[in-house]
Amino acid sequence: MKQILLNLFLISSLLSQYNAYDLNHYDYSRDSLETELSTLMLKSFIIPGWGQLSNKDPLWKPFIFFGIEVLTIGSAIHYTKTSEIIRNDFENYADDHWRLNLWYDNTKIIFPDRWNEIIIGTHKIGLQIDGKYYFSDNLESLVQQYDWSQIFVVRDRDFYENIGKYDQFVGGWDDEYDNPFDGVGNWYTQKKGSVESVILTKRKNYYRNLRNDSNRYSNYARYAVSAIMLNHLISGLETVLNSNKGNSFNKNYSFALNPYAYVNEGGVQLVFRW
Repeated sequence: MKQILLNLFLISSLLSQYNAYDLNHYDYSRDSLETELSTLMLKSFIIPGWGQLSNKDPLWKPFIFFGIEVLTIGSAIHYTKTSEIIRNDFENYADDHWRLNLWYDNTKIIFPDRWNEIIIGTHKIGLQIDGKYYFSDNLESLVQQYDWSQIFVVRDRDFYENIGKYDQFVGGWDDEYDNPFDGVGNWYTQKKGSVESVILTKRKNYYRNLRNDSNRYSNYARYAVSAIMLNHLISGLETVLNSNKGNSFNKNYSFALNPYAYVNEGGVQLVFRW
């Protein structure tokens, strides 16, 4: 026991002579290199190509990264604006050509044996009466208490989706009515898959096309934003992986699939150390 205590005393005495804050104990060249490369990577994370330009890489490198940045940002702005313009168009079109009272009356004609079941349906649109909110599955009782002029449709995202997507709401379109179960005229039935059919009107079909166009451009905008993020990431990593300084630098990176993570969510993990 005495020998152990003596050894601990000697070790403590030796360590007390070591100044952990003395910079002479550290490798300046390695710290400087790592700091410089970290700065280059940070620059390219902020503006793609900036790190390559500061690193005096061939000019085509920063031009490519910066060019992709300009192109993808411009694309994201363009597609977002286009999607919004078309969204305003299809919403205005629906406001002009879909009416609640027509939906109620035409549903009774289209589905005479089960119109009340269709009105209740599996999907709902919001209604507002005197500042109070209801859903369309209560429409039958509401029309017994209020005039149509007192019942307002809540024209939110669900409303614009439902009237174009589901047969339940087809009766609200103001096309001149004709047989909806043939393949001609203002109202017609169209095959959807091998067994399912969808009831359309000319105005509903035009509305659906507008809405699909808006959604398509919105997806393009999201793809462009993803490309922007990827360009920043690749530009930052490229400054380190292909540094032309000629110094010895420990680059360690790995790619792994972790199906069981500590936070109970799996995924793909990219680890990069410098």
